[in-house]
Amino acid sequence: MEQSNHIQELLEQSFIRQIAKDAKELDIRVFVIGGWVRDMQLERDSKDMDFVVEGSGIQLAEVVAKNLDAKLTVFKNFGTAMIKLKDTNEISELEFVGARKESYRRDSRKPIVEDGSLEDDQNRRDFTINAMAIELKENQDSTIIDPFNGLEDLQNKIIRTPLDPDITFSDDPLRIMRAIRFATQLGFEIEAETFEAIKRNKDRIKIISMERITSELNKIILSDKPSHGFHLLYKCGVLDIILPELVALQGVETVGNKSHKDNFYHTLQVLDNISLHTDNLYLRWAAILHDIAKAPTKRFVKDIGWTFHGHEHMGAKMVPKIFSRLKLPMNEKMRYVQNMVRLHLRPIILVEDQVTDSAIRRLLFDASNDVDDLMTLCHADITSKNKKKVIRFHRNFEIVKEKLIELEEKDRLRNWQPPIDGEEIMRTFGIEPCKTIGDLKKLIREAILDGEIENSHTAAFDFMIEEASKIGLKPKS
Repeated sequence: MEQSNHIQELLEQSFIRQIAKDAKELDIRVFVIGGWVRDMQLERDSKDMDFVVEGSGIQLAEVVAKNLDAKLTVFKNFGTAMIKLKDTNEISELEFVGARKESYRRDSRKPIVEDGSLEDDQNRRDFTINAMAIELKENQDSTIIDPFNGLEDLQNKIIRTPLDPDITFSDDPLRIMRAIRFATQLGFEIEAETFEAIKRNKDRIKIISMERITSELNKIILSDKPSHGFHLLYKCGVLDIILPELVALQGVETVGNKSHKDNFYHTLQVLDNISLHTDNLYLRWAAILHDIAKAPTKRFVKDIGWTFHGHEHMGAKMVPKIFSRLKLPMNEKMRYVQNMVRLHLRPIILVEDQVTDSAIRRLLFDASNDVDDLMTLCHADITSKNKKKVIRFHRNFEIVKEKLIELEEKDRLRNWQPPIDGEEIMRTFGIEPCKTIGDLKKLIREAILDGEIENSHTAAFDFMIEEASKIGLKPKS
């Protein structure tokens, strides 16, 4: 791969010239290294630049920040400093660190760090495409220092470690996730021996904190084609360690002439489908988990075939446990995914049955503000190879969607709460908290959802008085 002319232009920017000038005055060498060099070669956006200094990275950063009148943050424990730039379109953060060499203990990914040279620093890099560097100097050129043929690996779309991959992954097993993440984000393949080393060292991932693993997993999920990453995670055995419930969906069973689809590969196709329409991380998680309970609910019924009855409800119950284990947020984001999993069959049922106003109202009530996302998930869930069936389902979903819009405009049920609450019931009848209050609230809600009464306070109040009289309750005089 030829060096990008774009890099030379960017290296002429005033803040780069200032860094080179300050480094010369301090009599130290400074290099831009890693992701920025890689991304500029690929003509990808990159907001951050990492600098390795043969000397004190913090000292250089302090001088640069002062001369650029920029905000400086120093992390003395890590020997790094960060500068936040203002009024630049392309770069927002500059990170400086002294060149170093590292050694590792078997039971930790935390390295023993010593001062080193650029060569030492490049040797400790995770992948060849992240080990390329450019020295900053007064008469700037864009010559890339590339000891491990990273340019060639960029050309060939290959992820490869600079040194022995077994040592690379054993020293810092998070690099296993990073290898798969970069392969997914860039659309690259992992070089054969590097991938074999990942397989050999997969169990080392257990020494990594789940927060770090999930951070990389989320980046895979947010890529343009996340299924690529999940295929790699599955093939190397890591997926079985971090998300065994998904691996349990893999495979096809046949009894007689009746088979079910491979729900693992179906799930990955749904994930790719939904990724074409949204960068909502948690809707993508809903795609991953929508059929997660199909393994434990799978049954073969004679004369019917394979069934997965109740997998949407069991799947919703599995979501909190999975989120907790993966250290994903246990808040409204988890509840959103749980609701998507619970409801993902509802629009399909509406497609198969006659679409009634009552059923649509209930879907609007249960999905609330997430109903549009639910419909996106349902469209993504159509993975049949039968083109006529796919066209029919998409068309029927559009009919459901039109009905949703029509009833929402009429009944205002999105994010809806019934117009009469328990406090008003107690005041009206002069009663204390009891089961009757819940019964009346449910009757009011069901009457509105069934279309028996209007969604208004007046209609609900009159209905409440009528229903209360049937059980001997009268309003306070």
